[in-house]
Amino acid sequence: MQTEEVKLAARSNPSQRIIALGIVFAFLYFASSIVITLLLAVLLAYFLDPAVGLLEHIYIPRAVGALLVVLAVMAILVGMGYLVADRAEQFVTAWPRYSALLRRITTTFDRQIAIVEKQVEAITPPAERGRTPARAIEPPPIREWLFRGVGSLYSILLVATFVPFLVFFMLAAKRRIWKATMELFPGEHQERVGEALDQVSSMLRSFVAGNALVALILMLGSWAFFLAIRLDYPFVTGIVSGLMNLVPYLGAVLAWVPPFFIGMAQWSTVGPYIGIAATLSLLHVIGLNVLMPAIVGRRVHLNALSVTIALLFWGWLWGAIGLILAIPITAAIKVVCDHVEGWEPAGRWLGA
Repeated sequence: MQTEEVKLAARSNPSQRIIALGIVFAFLYFASSIVITLLLAVLLAYFLDPAVGLLEHIYIPRAVGALLVVLAVMAILVGMGYLVADRAEQFVTAWPRYSALLRRITTTFDRQIAIVEKQVEAITPPAERGRTPARAIEPPPIREWLFRGVGSLYSILLVATFVPFLVFFMLAAKRRIWKATMELFPGEHQERVGEALDQVSSMLRSFVAGNALVALILMLGSWAFFLAIRLDYPFVTGIVSGLMNLVPYLGAVLAWVPPFFIGMAQWSTVGPYIGIAATLSLLHVIGLNVLMPAIVGRRVHLNALSVTIALLFWGWLWGAIGLILAIPITAAIKVVCDHVEGWEPAGRWLGA
């Protein structure tokens, strides 16, 4: 009787694991705002912890040091936002010119589509010409798009409101949180748990620092290039293009959009656009294939296949923010697999 119960439990384990995975994925999807806020706070806390530790070494209490560091980061972000907004004011003033240009381009595109439709209709067999054409789907009104954006606006407000407090609490109570986390595991496993947490913290810190450094290089490089070709609004365009260029794979193309849009009012030939695409693609290759592996690659230890799958999955689950968090999440999963008995093959596959 006991043997049959053991066999029944063993047979039910796979189904239970599938159900558990389904519950986890459903939670990650429906509670995405909460999970993303927590993950961003963890990333920032790991990144800022050395600064708090430095203040602690000069006999500043940890809570006070954490408060000073969080306030300093907020002041830097506010200053950067003010600088960007001040430079972007000129672009907002010139927006009517760009909106008229966009309307002209869309009108020309619609005319070309109409010409193609007439040509297709001309070669359509007579038997099919009498059929009623399918009704075109009208684009949703602007009001509907605005209401669709309420969800994303709520997520942004949630992150902006709670992340500073979460980062402060994580930094101020680091030792208590660390001790409480270690006590969740049996004594014989605490050493391996400590090693895993140390590797995760080192990896996350390197990832944030490396991405910040590469982003700064890409933004400065884009800004200098746009200044050299005398593109309008080079500072704002360089920042936006540099940040887009940081997105793995897709960034090589996304970075073209801001300068192409600004350049529509300046150039009527194809040459400048080809030069912009080639230069920004070169910056993307240097940033993500040379600088990023040299700065972060030694800490992350992920192969190209696992990175691509992670970007696809987390990008599908959480959108743009999923592309940003995909690599640190996958790297943390690899560290956990490397330190859990029986999960080592999965860790080796992620890093093969």
